[in-house]
Amino acid sequence: MTNIKKPSLLVSLIPIVILVSLIFLLSRLFSGDVTSGPAQVALIVAGVLGALIAITKYKVPWENLEEAMLGNLKDTGGALFILLMIGALTATWVQSGVVPSLIYFGLKLINPSAFLIVAFIFTAAISLMLGSSWTTIGTIGIALLSAGQILGLHAGWVAGAIISGAYFGDKLSPLSDTNNLAATIAGVKLYDNVKYLLITNIPTVIITGIVFWIVGMNVNASAPVDVQGQIAAIKSTYNVSIWLLLIPAFTIFLMVKKISPFLTLFLSAIFAGIVACVAQPQIIGQISPFAAGDWRTYLYAPVKIMAAHVDITAPNAMLTKLASTNGIGGMMNTIWLIMCVTIFGGVFEAAGYIKTITSKMDKMIRNTTSLVATTMGTCIFCNLTLSDQYMSIVVPGKMLKQLYKEKGYEARLLSRSIGDSATVFSVLVPWNTCGAMQSSVLGIPTLAYAPYCILNFVSPIVSLIVAAVGFKIFRWGKPLLKWHSGKPLESVHEPEAEKHQSDEMDN
Repeated sequence: MTNIKKPSLLVSLIPIVILVSLIFLLSRLFSGDVTSGPAQVALIVAGVLGALIAITKYKVPWENLEEAMLGNLKDTGGALFILLMIGALTATWVQSGVVPSLIYFGLKLINPSAFLIVAFIFTAAISLMLGSSWTTIGTIGIALLSAGQILGLHAGWVAGAIISGAYFGDKLSPLSDTNNLAATIAGVKLYDNVKYLLITNIPTVIITGIVFWIVGMNVNASAPVDVQGQIAAIKSTYNVSIWLLLIPAFTIFLMVKKISPFLTLFLSAIFAGIVACVAQPQIIGQISPFAAGDWRTYLYAPVKIMAAHVDITAPNAMLTKLASTNGIGGMMNTIWLIMCVTIFGGVFEAAGYIKTITSKMDKMIRNTTSLVATTMGTCIFCNLTLSDQYMSIVVPGKMLKQLYKEKGYEARLLSRSIGDSATVFSVLVPWNTCGAMQSSVLGIPTLAYAPYCILNFVSPIVSLIVAAVGFKIFRWGKPLLKWHSGKPLESVHEPEAEKHQSDEMDN
């Protein structure tokens, strides 16, 4: 077996410096639109240079690097499939009238001053039920964003409320893949992890809700739009009906039944495409080159909607933009980005760069606060460098699991710290798969919505405060102030600690 030398910290940082520098430079050259090609090039360049250093200086075989890249591609393959179906689902939901109907009823029912808090609560509830931030944002999120813009609200604030709600459900829902992944990597039972997450996430969601409520009550629309005119335009373009909401109800039903996300999105897209042919004949007439009633129309139109760009003529520019969809083809740019991420991430892991950097962090751990801070810092660092949410959960989890055990901390603390950082921070990074995905779906650059994603910033802060207080944090073998039934709990041995953990679960 080849004896591979461990890279130094300075060398390990070189690929990161190159990547960040290229992203910064290219974002200026391309006016901030880095995910349509420049970020992909930057990832490949930084990855190749990192690989060359590993090969020439540390004698890492190319086969090891290539295997890591292919392994990462395999790990993200499920996300790529889901991404394709989200493109199809989003397009069919628009052209079938689901999204226009949601906007129509939303504009009639929601007071503009309460819009942000309603959008946050609604997306949080849907994401908690579905367990998917991507599905929530790609469906309900689009409708809410369009409604908010029609009301003249700041697009960044609206997107921030939507994303905050969606990622709250993503990290807490028992159906969430990221929640399941964090629990599995740390070695924690899923529902034990959910209960432990509530300790930090209840105050997080309260703080976030208060912020969106205050902002909504005090920020006036910068460019108010004729709401009644938009409502009339929607109704003149699409046949609006409460019955169309059976399509999202069908989607939720499949999710609750735990049908695989890919199949759920696919079946929902097919269902919506069929409904479009029946409910929106005027839309189908604009899409299909065949005459109305020709059987080819009812095959051509749904496939066209799901697969490619569709332009629909509407009474105004805002509705025309909403009605123009890209289907699966619109997701290809994001898929390209994810594939480039696997190149950089594979090199960074196989060359040993990530292990060198995180091992240095071990020296900074002195207490519970520094341990949690190091864990979350590692997760955020992985989101910035490995550029993928799943990898930012798996890599820190694998590396730090043994460290938690050696220092006497329970695994629940590890899984919660990962969820409070890796899961929510990923969407704030333009070249991360989540950041690229949500930017593509919402049509807003990542850095344009990121400052308004309140929950995503509050979550790690609250988690760090809870760690500093030591509330319901158990450690084996060393003194640590803990509170149990209102009284300090002294240092306990492992069996006793397990008993107290069990008592906490029951409470």
